[in-house]
Amino acid sequence: MTDASSFRHDPETTGDERATLTGFLDYQRGTLEWKCAGLTPEQLARRATPPSTLSLLGIVRHLADVERSWFRRRVAGEPVPPIFFTETEPDLDFDGAVADPEVVATAFSAWRREAARAREITAAVKLGDTFVHPGTGETLSVRWVLTHMIEEYARHNGHADLLREAIDGQTGE
Repeated sequence: MTDASSFRHDPETTGDERATLTGFLDYQRGTLEWKCAGLTPEQLARRATPPSTLSLLGIVRHLADVERSWFRRRVAGEPVPPIFFTETEPDLDFDGAVADPEVVATAFSAWRREAARAREITAAVKLGDTFVHPGTGETLSVRWVLTHMIEEYARHNGHADLLREAIDGQTGE
């Protein structure tokens, strides 16, 4: 597997709260990129174990929509639709992860674009800014969203570790 330092950088150890939260989130984003590096479309689309549809490509597609949903739709209030799933096909982010170079390119492009837009949105708001979650009615802060996103990536990066090891035996933190 490619050297991790090509994809991720350790978060600041003495930064303020914003630097710490965004640093850890970027570290997790970089970890996912690292886990996917150097693989073919077929390897990226390989499923975990039946009946699961979990794959590295599916995780990338899923996290593109998670980034979009939390930062653009909720924090910024942008009326943008999901990218890789629909109301009638809520699992299409995973189910539509097929071994096609165009599908792979589209997924990684969308994911990188959504992460970049999330960084822009995060830089323009205060950690204590809040919004009401449209599904639950809960009031949530940007701080909560950043913490949740770190958890979301960490969970899926655990899946990515296992998937990558099953694909080519490569392991790493």
